[in-house]
Amino acid sequence: MKANGERQTFISLYESKHNEKGMVQSHYHETYQLLYTLEGKGICTLNHQAYSIVQDSFIIIPPLTEHSIAATSKMTVLVLEFETTVLSPDVRIELIPEVFRTARVQKLSAFDSSEIRQLLRKMLYEQSHGDRLWETGLKIYMAELFFTIARSTHESTQTDINTLRVEQLKHYIDTRYFDIKHAEDIADRMGISKRYIQSIFKDYYNSTPMQYLTEVRLGLVKQMLAETDKDIVSICFEVGFESLSTFYRLFKRNVGIPPNMYRLTQRKH
Repeated sequence: MKANGERQTFISLYESKHNEKGMVQSHYHETYQLLYTLEGKGICTLNHQAYSIVQDSFIIIPPLTEHSIAATSKMTVLVLEFETTVLSPDVRIELIPEVFRTARVQKLSAFDSSEIRQLLRKMLYEQSHGDRLWETGLKIYMAELFFTIARSTHESTQTDINTLRVEQLKHYIDTRYFDIKHAEDIADRMGISKRYIQSIFKDYYNSTPMQYLTEVRLGLVKQMLAETDKDIVSICFEVGFESLSTFYRLFKRNVGIPPNMYRLTQRKH
């Protein structure tokens, strides 16, 4: 196991390298660990239960969990190790018990996996190149990482791969409507082509992902116009429209009247 850097902190992010048939003997520790498999495959045993691990596997290891790893190929694992004393009270109380409720190999959607990979990259950068605020940055990214895991929808029982992908995509749009700019963003996160995503989504919902995104955004806009006094420009920004003119054009085309007139009609009811 090789650690990157010599800085002393209660948060440590380092890579662990394993040769084919390499073995980390069963052990436990008092710290929390999250392991992410960068490459390779093997078997991870957690409290005497064996799990297969492959590239992009996430392994959740609470304190005092007996665990071992047997590599069946050359394998590199990124290890996040920490003590909760470095985290803010809300993260310790709300997120840590949820994320580390049990030792497991976590199943995440393509979108959540992509999100976590980006957060780990940011953490590696801060640890290696950050300024005097690098530890604060690590804690912020850790909170985002745990929030993503806690919110993940790994309970899905769908067995058809296209159904699962469509449901993951719909959930992603429903919850990240403010963060999507182009269809390519979605395709990149899923690791499949834009044309294929549009095809399977349209088969299930009779619209493209971007058309559904517009429906979600406009539905929220109508709700906020009717129920709040927020400025239209603020509402436009909040739901993810980059251009006010585009927002006005889409709203009038889909609703039939401009947003300010829609607000007036709703207030009369």
